[in-house]
Amino acid sequence: MNGIALRDLQANTFFTKFLYLDGGFVLLAPETPVTQELINRLTRWEFRELHSEGVAVETVEDEGPGANGDGSEAGLAEGAGENEKLESVVAYYGRYAEYIETVYNRFVTKNTLDFKELLERMKGLYELVMENKKLVLRAQSIVPANSNYLVSHAVRTSIVSIILGLTLKLPAFRLIELGAASVLHEMGMVKLPPQLYMAGRILTPVEKRSVTTHTILGYNLLKERQVPLAVCIAVLEHHERMNGSGYPRGLPGDKISLYARIIMVACSYDALTSVRPYKEAKDGYAGMVDMLRNEGKQYDETVIKALVYSLSIYPIGSHVLLTNGKRALVIDVNSDNPRYPEVQVIGQRTPDGKEIIVKTSETGVRVLRPLSKSEIDELGQKATT
Repeated sequence: MNGIALRDLQANTFFTKFLYLDGGFVLLAPETPVTQELINRLTRWEFRELHSEGVAVETVEDEGPGANGDGSEAGLAEGAGENEKLESVVAYYGRYAEYIETVYNRFVTKNTLDFKELLERMKGLYELVMENKKLVLRAQSIVPANSNYLVSHAVRTSIVSIILGLTLKLPAFRLIELGAASVLHEMGMVKLPPQLYMAGRILTPVEKRSVTTHTILGYNLLKERQVPLAVCIAVLEHHERMNGSGYPRGLPGDKISLYARIIMVACSYDALTSVRPYKEAKDGYAGMVDMLRNEGKQYDETVIKALVYSLSIYPIGSHVLLTNGKRALVIDVNSDNPRYPEVQVIGQRTPDGKEIIVKTSETGVRVLRPLSKSEIDELGQKATT
C-alpha cells in the first residue's frame, strides 16, 4: 500500500485502485475522480496522508480528445477533411509506435519502467480510439511495422485491446489499465535469448517450452516494480485458454482475468495477421475467420463477438472485390451487421472529384471476397505509375 500525502492530491485525477483513509476506510472507488471539494474537506478534517495500491491518473470524462498529455498530439482540427484527419492519425500512430519502442529499449538497456508515464500515454491513445476508431485502424494498416516484432506486436495489440474494451463498455480507467497491460504483455520475452523471439524459423519443442516461461518472467518483472496487480495478472494469464489448454497454469475460463481474456484475443488476431520471417501473414478476413472458428473453444465467446463487431468480418484497411466488379478499401464497420462494411471504391471519383463511398448491404452491393496479395500488389503498382 502506497502512502499519498494530501498536499500531493490533485483535483480531476482518479486512482487505478481504491483510495483509502487510515484504518482501511474506502474513500474513493477507482471510477470516482478526486474533486477540489474533497481535498478541502480532508484538509479541514486535518488528514495528512491517504493510501492506495494504485497510481493517480488524470480523468478523461470531461475532456475532449487531445486535451492534455500525449493526447494533445492526437488532436484533430475541427472541420478538417477525412484525408487530413487520416494524415494526423497516421502521424500520431507513428509517434505512439516510437514511444512503445522506447519503453522496451529502456527496459532492456536500463532495466527501468515508468508505469505512470505509460498510463498517461494510454490515456491519449484511449481518447483517440474513442473518437476516431476507424481512422486508427486505417492507420494501423498504413504504418509499416517496427523491425522489432515485440514492439509492433505491443502497438497493434494495445490498440485492438482498447477497441475491444470499448465495445465491452469497460469504464475509462479500466481501458487505460487494459492498454498498459497490452503493451507489457510480452515484456518477459526480453529476458529470453533474442534468437528465440526473433527467430526466422519455427522453434524446436525445447525452444517452445523456453518461450512459455515469458508469462511468468513478465509477471515477476512487473510485480517487482509495483505495477498494479491486475496488470501483472493479465501478463501472467494472456496465454491461458478458456478450455484450460493454455499456460502457465492451465486455468479454465472462469478463473482467467477479464484483461487476459481480452488480450488473448487481440494478441492471437495480431499474430495471425502479422508477417513473421517463418510465415506469411493472413489477410484480415482470413484471420477473422480463424478467430471465429474458435477451435477447441479457446477464446471467450463474448470477446470474439466484440472483435467481429469492432473490426467486422472484413476489417478496416482490407482490400476487397465488390459484387459489381469494383475493387474497394474497407474504411468503416457496420455496427448493425459486421458482414456489410462501408467501403471506398479504388481508382474512381464522382464528377466533382469526391471519393466514392459505398455502404454494402444484403440487398445492394456486397463484398464478394478479399483481394489476393497479388491483386493488392497490382493496385500498388498502378498507384505509382
